[in-house]
Amino acid sequence: MDDELLQDFLVEAGEILEQLNEQLVDLEQSPDDKEMLNTVFRGFHTIKGGAGFLNIEPMVILCHRSEDVFNLLRNGERQVTAELMDAMLPVLDILNAQFEALRAGEDPQAAEQSLIDSLDVIIKGKPTAPAATAAKPADKPVADQKVSAAKAKDGDMDITDEEFESLLDALENKAPAAEADAAEPASDEISDDEFEALLDNLHGKGKFDAKVAEPVAKAEEVAEIASDSEEITDDEFEALLDNLHGKGKFETTKLAAENKGAAPPPPPKMVVKAAEPKKQEKPAAQETTVRVDTKRLDDIMNMVGELVLVRNRIDRLGAASGNEEMLKAVANLDLVTTDLQMAVMKTRMQPIKKVFGRFPRVVRDLARSLKKEIRLEMIGEETDLDKNLVEALADPLVHLVRNAVDHGIETPEERLAAGKQKEGTVVLTAAQEGDHILLTIEDDGKGMDANVLRKKAVEKGLMDADSAARLDDKDAYHLIFAPGFSTKDVISDISGRGVGMDVVKTRIAQLNGSVEIDSKWGKGSRLSIKLPLTLAIMPTLMVQLEKQLFALPLVNVNEIFHLDLTKTNVVDGQLVVVIRDRTLPLYYLRRWLVNGYKQAKLPPEGHVVVVQSGTQKVGFLVDELIGQEEVVIKPLGALLHGTVGLAGATITGDGGIAIILDIPGLMRRYGSLR
Repeated sequence: MDDELLQDFLVEAGEILEQLNEQLVDLEQSPDDKEMLNTVFRGFHTIKGGAGFLNIEPMVILCHRSEDVFNLLRNGERQVTAELMDAMLPVLDILNAQFEALRAGEDPQAAEQSLIDSLDVIIKGKPTAPAATAAKPADKPVADQKVSAAKAKDGDMDITDEEFESLLDALENKAPAAEADAAEPASDEISDDEFEALLDNLHGKGKFDAKVAEPVAKAEEVAEIASDSEEITDDEFEALLDNLHGKGKFETTKLAAENKGAAPPPPPKMVVKAAEPKKQEKPAAQETTVRVDTKRLDDIMNMVGELVLVRNRIDRLGAASGNEEMLKAVANLDLVTTDLQMAVMKTRMQPIKKVFGRFPRVVRDLARSLKKEIRLEMIGEETDLDKNLVEALADPLVHLVRNAVDHGIETPEERLAAGKQKEGTVVLTAAQEGDHILLTIEDDGKGMDANVLRKKAVEKGLMDADSAARLDDKDAYHLIFAPGFSTKDVISDISGRGVGMDVVKTRIAQLNGSVEIDSKWGKGSRLSIKLPLTLAIMPTLMVQLEKQLFALPLVNVNEIFHLDLTKTNVVDGQLVVVIRDRTLPLYYLRRWLVNGYKQAKLPPEGHVVVVQSGTQKVGFLVDELIGQEEVVIKPLGALLHGTVGLAGATITGDGGIAIILDIPGLMRRYGSLR
C-alpha cells in the first residue's frame, strides 16, 4: 500500500467522516432534506471508493452496506427514523476505529457481524414508504421523456443532473417489487435492457427502432473491428456518430458550410458551453491550497518567537540610544515583526468547528438515553483558534456539554410542569475578544441551587458547615469543580463520580484559561471559558523581586493596585486584604521565590497584583512592576524541570533571564506552605 496515497486518503476521508457525524444528526431532525440525504450518500460512496482503491476490504464492506441503506432512503423505499439512525450511527464509530488503526499502521478490524446483520435487515426489509408514495418516482420520468425528446428534436443532446438522477431512479423502480425483495444489493453494472431504456429517455422513445436497424448493425460491425484494433477509420467514426446523434447530423456538406462562413442555426446551449472559459479554470483553483506538515509550522513559529526576542532587545537598545533615526527604524521593525507574528499564528489556526462538530452526536445520544428532548444550537463555529488549543479543548467541552444535558435540562414532564417548553435548549458559543477567545455553554434548564451545593460540600467533607455558610452564591457554584463533588446520589455511566468537572478545571488552568459560572434557579446556567488564542507567544507582566525578574502570564492578571499594608488583616492564619467588600488572600512572593527571605517582614507598602486561576483569586505582593512584554516560553533545564510553580523561562529585552510563573501551581504550592 502506497504510504503517500494512504495519508491523502486518511486526511480527505477523515474530514468526510467528521462531517458525517453532524450530518446524520441533522438528517434525523430534517428527514425530508433531500440535499442532506444526497450529501450523506456521497460521503459514504467517496470513502468506499478510496478504501476500495487501497484494498481496505473491511471499510469497503461497511461503507457499501451504508450506501445501500441511503440509496433506499433516496428512492423513498425507506424513511428516516430514530431507530434507523440508532443502527447507522454505530457505523461511524466502527469507521473511526478503522481509521485510527490505519493511522497507527495496523490492519483495520472488520465490523461485528451483528452490525452488518442489522444493516442487512434494513436493506432487505419491507419498504416503509406507502405504495402511493413509492409509485410517484416511476411517474416522473414520463415528463422527463417529453423534455428529453423535445431537446433531442431541437438538436440539444444535454440533460441536467436532476434529469439524469430521475432517469436512474426510473430504471431502478421499473423492477418488480418481488424481484427487488429477493435480489442482492444492486451492483454498479446495468443490464442491456436498462441501457436501452436509458437511451430511450435520453433521445426520445422510438429513436432506436427497426428503422435504424441497419445503422445499428453497422455499429456492431464497427465494435467488432475496434476490438481487434485500437484505431478506427473515418468511416467507422462516422457510423458511430450517426448512431449516437441520428443519421445525417454530421454531414461533410454541413461542416464545409460552417467552414465557409455559412450560418446554419447552431444549438444555443452548445454555443454557450463552448464559450465558457471558467470550467477550464476550476482545476487551477484547487491548486491554491497546499497541505503542510504541522511540524514545519511549529518550526516557523519557533523562529518567529526568536525574532520577537531579538525585536525586544533592539527595542531596548534603541530607547537607550536616543537616536531619532534609530527609533524610527526600531518602530518599523516592531510593526513588521508584529504583522509576521500574526500571519504565522493564522497558519496554525483552525476553526473551532472541528471540536463543535462532535457535539450534535453527543447531545443526541445522551438525550435518547435520558429520555429528554434537547435542541443544540452552535454559534461562532468559524472562530479560529490555535491548533494545539483546539485539540486540548475537546475533552473539557465534552464534559461541560454532558453536564448541561444531564444535570441542567429537565425531563419533558418536569419542564411542562414548570411552565416551560417540552424541548430544552443547549447553546454553545465561541467568539474572539481581542487576543482571547470566549467559549460559553448555556442551557435553559433548572439551574443550580446554591444551598444544595453548600449542603453537598459539607456531606462530602470538602468543608465544614461554617465555611460553607460563609460562601456567597457565586463561590457555591464553583464547588462543582472540586474533586469528588457531585450532586447525584446514584452513580451512572454518565455522571455521579465527581470527576468530569474537576478535569475541566485542571485542563483549562493548564491552558492559562479561566472559568466563570452564572446560574439562576429555575432559569438555567451559563458557564464561560476564557482562553488565549495561542500558547506559543505569551503576553506577560514583568515584576521584580530583589534583583530577579519574574513573568506573570497576562491572561491570569485581573488588576494591579498600590496598597498600604497596614490595612491588612489575618483570618485563620492567612493574610488577607478587603477589596470592594470582598476578602482576598494575600501572599508575599519574596518569601517563597527569593532565597533567604522565607521569614521576611512585610514592607509598609507595596504593589499588589491580583491574579486568577480557574475560579480562585489571590493577591501577589511584589517589589517592583517592570511592565508588559511578549515572551517566548523556553523549557527549564533537567534540574528544574517539573518544579511546582515554574512554567519555564524566557530571555528579556535586556538580554537577561526571567522565570515564567505557573499561577495554578504557584497557588497550590503557596497555599500548602502558608
